[in-house]
Amino acid sequence: MDKVRGSALPAATRSSRDVILDAARDLVASRGYDGMAISDLCTKSGLPASSIYYHFGNKLGVLAALLERTFQELHAQFPAPSSFDDLEPLPRFEAWFTTACASLDQRPDYLRLLLAISVGPHKDTEMVRNTVRRIRDSAHTSWVQALTPVFAPDGSEEDEAFVAQLAVLGRAMTDGLSVTNSFDGMSYSSHVDSFVSLIRGLADRRARARAVASDTDGA
Repeated sequence: MDKVRGSALPAATRSSRDVILDAARDLVASRGYDGMAISDLCTKSGLPASSIYYHFGNKLGVLAALLERTFQELHAQFPAPSSFDDLEPLPRFEAWFTTACASLDQRPDYLRLLLAISVGPHKDTEMVRNTVRRIRDSAHTSWVQALTPVFAPDGSEEDEAFVAQLAVLGRAMTDGLSVTNSFDGMSYSSHVDSFVSLIRGLADRRARARAVASDTDGA
């Protein structure tokens, strides 16, 4: 999968639709959605307003298409936990998380854009809400798939509930790291060891608790 930014390609090799979306992505990231006017899109993309209206109808249509493209790019960029199924549960999780953070370091604009739109004034419109929810549900599923072999290999209801809670925490952490990356210049990858240590510690503690419970039941 080609992971080179679309804006890095010569304009002649891209469609006018992609040129407009690249411009919109940069403008939303720097000014927010409300700070992006059609005139700004024209200036940034070098295309007339008629081209923008032809492809997207209006400014909200640009946002809808930008969100959809972001979702597709995120899906292509991120590794599936199943890619590491040849590893034991904890090394499998570490390999997946390490690769995911490396992907985010290559394209930090993904989460910045998603967060900017998620807290913006149009976050409650059906189109924005549905697309953002689809992106976040996809991320949540990946976290669950990565954590399940570590904490819920037997599929017990209690363990699956714990995994779901931990997946929410993991997703929230990566949201927060996008701010740390933007303001403090810290890479996502620089936090891998700390978070993996937390997961290992949790796994060890739960294993010990199970051993104690088993001994108590057998007494």
